[in-house]
Amino acid sequence: MPRIWKPSVTVAAIIERDGLFLLVEEETSDGIRLNQPAGHLDPFESLEQAVVRETLEETAHDFTPTALVGMYMSRYRSSRTGLDVTYLRFTFCGEVGQRHDRPLDDGIIRTLWMSRDEMAACPERHRSPLMLQCVDEYLEGRRAPLGLLHTHASVFNGE
Repeated sequence: MPRIWKPSVTVAAIIERDGLFLLVEEETSDGIRLNQPAGHLDPFESLEQAVVRETLEETAHDFTPTALVGMYMSRYRSSRTGLDVTYLRFTFCGEVGQRHDRPLDDGIIRTLWMSRDEMAACPERHRSPLMLQCVDEYLEGRRAPLGLLHTHASVFNGE
């Protein structure tokens, strides 16, 4: 039986306050890395619901997406499994809200606020090269309306 190819869909949040960006420091298979609040789309979620959930889980902050900064496809060969991996990443910007008293997601060490220049000074700590690219595109003013995204909730009953 042929293997079915499925890209992984992820979401990420660009959250800026006073020239600083909210990041997470997380444990990965490559060591401790920096990233935007980000994660995988869960079944039956919209992309907007996923980025709100991931931001809350990883930073304990509410997040309201206001625009789409970009959609990115990346491919690489996993050093762990040797398999080719494809990610489709939807990066949102928006408003940060209340911080809640709750534990951070497993693997998240802490949250921190960094400037663009501080991020650029430590590329070896980035989980992905998309981290800085998304910030730069946000700072350039790239925005697409959320109305471009549509979620259809039909159930096809096996048809």
